[in-house]
Amino acid sequence: MDNYYDGIAEGYEELHGAEQLQKLAIIRHTLTTQPQLKGFINPSDSLLDVGCGTGIGTAYFDCARRVGIDPSAQLIARARKGASSYSVGCAEKLPFFDHEFDVIISLTAIQNFDDIKKGLSEIKRVGKKRFILTVLQRSEKYALIDEMIKKTFTVIMTIAEEKDMIYFCT
Repeated sequence: MDNYYDGIAEGYEELHGAEQLQKLAIIRHTLTTQPQLKGFINPSDSLLDVGCGTGIGTAYFDCARRVGIDPSAQLIARARKGASSYSVGCAEKLPFFDHEFDVIISLTAIQNFDDIKKGLSEIKRVGKKRFILTVLQRSEKYALIDEMIKKTFTVIMTIAEEKDMIYFCT
C-alpha cells in the first residue's frame, strides 16, 4: 500500500487534506463537549500519529511531543516539521518503548495495515491509555476491524463521520 501513497504523495493534501481536517475538527469538538472525554488530550502530552501521511493530524493537536510514523517515505518527506518529528515505519513494528505515548491517533489508516491485529496490538503496546482511531466505513475489512478494536481497547464512544467511524478508546 505504501507504493500507492508514494505515488500520490505530491497531491496527497489536495486529495485528502480537507476531509482529514474535517475529521479532526469533529474529534476536537467531541473532546471539548463530551464530559467523559475531558482531558483526553492535553498540552503536556506526548502524541503518536500512526499512519500519519503528511502530518496533518500530527500537527493538529497542541502536545508537548508529537511524533508521526508512516510506511510511505514520500509522505514522510512532505510531512510538516515544526514541533513534530516523523519517521518511516509500519504499525506492525513500532520502534517505540512500551507505554511511551500518552495519546495515540490513527486516522483512516488501519484498513491499510498489512496485519491489522498486530498493528492494533502495537498501538496498544506503545500507548499509555488514550487512543483515537478512525476506520473507513466502506472498507471491505470494516466489520473485522470494528470487532478487533472492540476486543483490543475499551471503547468509550464512537461517532459515525461521513466516511469514517471514529473510536475514542482507553
